[in-house]
Amino acid sequence: MNIKDYNFQGKKAFVRVDFNVPLENGKITDDTRIRGALPTLKKILNDGGRLIIASHLGRPEKNPDERFSLRQILDAVSQHLGIEVKFAADCGNAQKEVEALKNGEALMLENLRFYAEEEGKPRNLPADITEDQKAAAKKAMKEAQKKFAQTLASYADCYVNDAFGTAHRAHASTAIIADFFDKNNKMFGYLMEKEVNAVKNVMNDPKRPFTAIMGGSKVSSKIDIIRNLMNKVDNLIITGGMTYTFTKAKGGKIGNSICEDDKLNLALELIAEAKSKGVNLVMAVDDKVADKFANDANTQFVAEGHIPDGWIGMDIGAETEKLFASVIENSKTILWNGPAGVFEMDNFSHGSRAIAEAIVKATHKGAYSLIGGGDSVACINKFGFANDVSYVSTGGGALLEAIEGKVLPGIAAIEK
Repeated sequence: MNIKDYNFQGKKAFVRVDFNVPLENGKITDDTRIRGALPTLKKILNDGGRLIIASHLGRPEKNPDERFSLRQILDAVSQHLGIEVKFAADCGNAQKEVEALKNGEALMLENLRFYAEEEGKPRNLPADITEDQKAAAKKAMKEAQKKFAQTLASYADCYVNDAFGTAHRAHASTAIIADFFDKNNKMFGYLMEKEVNAVKNVMNDPKRPFTAIMGGSKVSSKIDIIRNLMNKVDNLIITGGMTYTFTKAKGGKIGNSICEDDKLNLALELIAEAKSKGVNLVMAVDDKVADKFANDANTQFVAEGHIPDGWIGMDIGAETEKLFASVIENSKTILWNGPAGVFEMDNFSHGSRAIAEAIVKATHKGAYSLIGGGDSVACINKFGFANDVSYVSTGGGALLEAIEGKVLPGIAAIEK
C-alpha cells in the first residue's frame, strides 16, 4: 500500500518513527529527525486519523529510565504538529490511552526500548550462565518479542514504518509488528519511501558513469560495501583515513597516519579486484599533513606515500582535489559516504568541501547524488549544501547495510 493513496479517516495508525534525537539537559539540540517525519504524521492527522507515534531513544538498560524518556520531546513534537500530543507512560500497556483517542488526535508512546522485548535480546544475564541456559533465554526472549509486537499491533488498524534509520534492525516495532497487518494496511511513510527510492536509484538503476566516494578511517568497516560497489560502479574514489592503509600496502611512507596493519594484504586484494573488474580506482596523489592531531598544528603538503616520520595525514592536497573533482563532475550518479579528512577541524575540512562542491556542480548538471552516513551528512550540512544535492539520507547504518546489498528487515516486512 502507498501512503498517499491510503485514507486514514477514523483509523488508528501506529507509526514507527525515528525520534532518537540528541539531547542536552533534556533539550533537543537537532530536531532534523522530527521534522523529517512531519509529512507522514500530518497526512494521518489531516485525513482524520488517530495517530499513535512510537520510537526509541538511546540505549536504556532498564524500564523505566528517565534519562531516555520520550516525555522530554513531547512539547517539541506537539509544537511541530500544532496540536497537543498526548502521552502513554507505558508503551506495553497503552490500551486505555489508545481507546481514548479521537479523530485528528495524537498519542506518543513511551520509549519502546524500555522493554528488552523491542530489541529481542535478554538483558542482565548472570555471568556464570551456561551455554544451554543462554540459548534458552534467547529462545524465550524471541517468543516474548513476538508477543510484544502483537501487543503494539493491537493498538492500531494500520501500520506505517517511517524509521529508515532502524530498518536494518529486526526489532518488534520495525519488522515483526508488520506480520500482524495485511498488505493493504501496512506501508512506508513518506520519509521511508524517499530513502528506499534513493537507495534503489543508486544501487539498482544508476545512470552512468556511476561514481562512489568512500571515506572514513578504516578499511575493515567498509570492506563489504566496497566489495559490493565493485560490481556496480564505474569509478571508486577511496579517501579519508583508510587511504593510508592502501598507501602503506603499496610501499609508501605514511608517517604516523592511521593505518590498519592487519589489512595491508586486503588493500592489495581490493586494488587487484578493481583492476580485474574494470573499475577506475581513484586515490589521493598528495596529502595535507600535520605535526600533531590538532587544528593549530603546523602543516605542509606532500606527495602521497612521502609523509615524513612523525607527521600525520589529515586531509587531501590540492592536486587530489582536482583529480577527484574531475571524476565527480563527469558522473551521472554519485554516492558519497565518508569525508576526505578530519573535517571537524576547519584547517582540515578543505578536501571534504572540495568533494561536496564537485558533487553540487555535477548535480546541477543533472547527476543524481546521494549523501549518506553520519560524517558525510555532517559535512554536507556544515558546508550548507544539503539543498544542492539530490538526497541526503537519514539512514546511517541502515543505508550502509543497503549499500552492502543486505536485505533490510524493516523494508522486507512491508514489501512481502
